[in-house]
Amino acid sequence: MTKLKIKSGDVVRVIAGDHKGTEGKVLRVDREKNKAIVEGANMVSKHTKPSAKNPQGGIVKKEAPIHISNLALIDPKSKEATKTGTRVEGDKKVRFSKKSNQVL
Repeated sequence: MTKLKIKSGDVVRVIAGDHKGTEGKVLRVDREKNKAIVEGANMVSKHTKPSAKNPQGGIVKKEAPIHISNLALIDPKSKEATKTGTRVEGDKKVRFSKKSNQVL
């Protein structure tokens, strides 16, 4: 299994595909499939039958997973796509943005 640089709660931008340019917060990461679910990006329509939980039924919009390679982390300072690095501060290992050198 590969080490992923994107984690839940990060703000990312979609850099490839139909939803290119969309920004959002990462809701969940699937490490086995290398995919992430981003809030407001890659919305798909799902047709649902009426049930006790949803008595009306109909069409529901929900987020679909996006491959990690199609996402770029957003630098909190400059609001641009950035790469990440790790360093040791004290006795903790922290992630930092390579553009602004700011801890994420």
